[in-house]
Amino acid sequence: MTAQQSLIVGKSRRPTLSRDGRTISVHIPITLRHQGGRKQVVTPADVAPWIPRASRIDITLVKAVVRAHRWRDMLESGKHATVRDLAKAESINESYLSRVLRLTLLAPAIIQSILEGQQSTELELEGLLGPIPLIWTEQNAQLIAG
Repeated sequence: MTAQQSLIVGKSRRPTLSRDGRTISVHIPITLRHQGGRKQVVTPADVAPWIPRASRIDITLVKAVVRAHRWRDMLESGKHATVRDLAKAESINESYLSRVLRLTLLAPAIIQSILEGQQSTELELEGLLGPIPLIWTEQNAQLIAG
């Protein structure tokens, strides 16, 4: 890759030389965001990614899905009669437990993408704890397509 090719990223401006001629400034439009406890570089929407996207297993999402299924199993087995009893036994907020339990209603394709680390970069736990469609095709359209 030539020096000129490396400067053509996104909508970069022309490099500028400092007055003393010792420093070149290059502007590359990127965004840094925290996701899954890590910093990630997000390129502008109209630009192809710099490198192919590798799998990125979001431990927060995986733990939440696993907990949701574990809690559902605890309720279905009769170990705990109500969500309130389960929340008390787990020492967590009943409202939070109820929102996490809804993750058991996710489409299999979404669960698989989360477990394999191939989920959309925009898919985060906070968004999954809000309202999501119950119909799997609608979930796929909203959560996978982004």
